[in-house]
Amino acid sequence: QMAEQGDLADIADDALKYETYEQYLDSQISPMDLYYLDDQDLARQLVELGYRGSGETLKREEFEARKKAAEEAKASKLRNAPKKLASAEKDLSHFPFLHNLAEREDLVRNGKLTSIIFLRDKNSKGQEVSGYIDYAHRLKTENFEPYFERKKHLMPKPSDLSYYNWETQHSTSNSTPNFQV
Repeated sequence: QMAEQGDLADIADDALKYETYEQYLDSQISPMDLYYLDDQDLARQLVELGYRGSGETLKREEFEARKKAAEEAKASKLRNAPKKLASAEKDLSHFPFLHNLAEREDLVRNGKLTSIIFLRDKNSKGQEVSGYIDYAHRLKTENFEPYFERKKHLMPKPSDLSYYNWETQHSTSNSTPNFQV
């Protein structure tokens, strides 16, 4: 992995430092080269052919490929940056259910653990509802901070793995990316 980071650094140094291939070539032309040649295009051609410049000169295709790879690596790094856990910095020691959800949040978010939560409770209309919740799917589709801040009550939804309203006898079941129903 260290070699991989070194390669990315080299690509970034050569490619991301310069907006264009011409700027890259110009960086290898000395003031003395321009004094004697008196022609910037000729100086660039000499650098591109490897007659002038420091080290090995990249060809245009190589430069553009490295620039693209460096930009993709940078974008990938941003996309894969660790996300702050919804349970971070919250004291849940007096709330065992939320504490247990918080303990497994990181593993579930990273796909190293799956969890199905069974809940049976009364909804806002006083109706008894129950359901099985795919924790990973809910974490991806919903902001969990209000639950960990105890501002919102975790309840089964008709979109969960299963849902049943005991009063209306309304029942649903759905598959998620993690589980087939």
